[in-house]
Amino acid sequence: MIQLTPPMGWNSWNTFGPNISEETLKTAADALVETGLRDAGYIYLVIDDCWALKQRDENGRLVADPVKFPNGIKAVSDYVHAKGLKLGIYSCAGTMTCAQYPGSYEYEFVDAATFAEWGIDFLKYDYCFKPEFELGELLYRRMGLALANCGRDILFSACSWGNDDTKSWIKTTGAHMWRSTHDVMDSWESIKTRAKEQFEIQRFNGMGCFNDMDMLVVGMNGKGNVGLSASSATQYRTHFALWALLGSPLMIGCDIRTADEETMALLKNKELIAINQDPAYRQPFLLGGFRNWKVGIDEDHFCFAKFLENGDIAIGMFNLSDSDSNMFFHLTELGLSRICGKKLVMTDAFTGEIVESRAGQFTSFVEKHGCKVYRCRLADE
Repeated sequence: MIQLTPPMGWNSWNTFGPNISEETLKTAADALVETGLRDAGYIYLVIDDCWALKQRDENGRLVADPVKFPNGIKAVSDYVHAKGLKLGIYSCAGTMTCAQYPGSYEYEFVDAATFAEWGIDFLKYDYCFKPEFELGELLYRRMGLALANCGRDILFSACSWGNDDTKSWIKTTGAHMWRSTHDVMDSWESIKTRAKEQFEIQRFNGMGCFNDMDMLVVGMNGKGNVGLSASSATQYRTHFALWALLGSPLMIGCDIRTADEETMALLKNKELIAINQDPAYRQPFLLGGFRNWKVGIDEDHFCFAKFLENGDIAIGMFNLSDSDSNMFFHLTELGLSRICGKKLVMTDAFTGEIVESRAGQFTSFVEKHGCKVYRCRLADE
């Protein structure tokens, strides 16, 4: 299969961890539909680790835990498909999964055939308990071949956390998305750390093999399996905007069955989703900086721009610092010198407010931990 835009969906791990069940998955599927998230583009519902028994059956096949899934994975698959959604499942390139359930090492073709039989549409493939002598790139290639030959379209989500120089070989494996980071936790420091890792990674991103910055913690509010200190509404907006603008898959991690209106509004933000799902999927690039007590680009103040399919430009101004700042960029950094006679007419992705660049530059106040994201069209000065 070919995946042209970053996948969108929901994954069980951030909220439920090992405490998953058939009922949990079905109610999550219901919520994706009833809240309008499915219609906003979130179509994958992914079962993460801890769904299987600790031992394979006599034929070497994985077996769903009959307590958690009394009717088997196929029943969940049928239910999810009837809702207009797609079902994902989890395995690992090592001998065991991260929670020490059976991994797919040397069972790749058996497991791919099993997943196809169950109607699986997405495989998250982790990297725990990999034999030291094995090359990760070969294990991901093996599973990539197994999925490509299983008789069903299954999206291949490679989750090697960027280890072993993943970026240099992942596009050879058939993976449709690849984790470039370790896990994101529900804390501002974790979000900041993951974001800062992206400066040098963007050039390895690309259509068909998307840089996965890990699942969203928007709306977790300190609860669930990865809930730590929680994040503020401003921090969640910055988190979601960064993931959207940089083209990461958008995989929700909060409990969508109980999420509040503010969380839902952010997750369904049409402007940010449109930027994330832009069909051209062009590489973002850095520009601008901030002016307050000093001038320049640093790791806590940065702007990203991305050219969109229809000629518009998406621009995000991010202030990860602990102080409010005035940030700026010059149109020359977009290739628009003054001789072009152009300005930007800029629509705020959060408020809908329209502003314009002036004299070949744009300056905006950005609160601490906050961001401004604009969809910009060119106009004559």
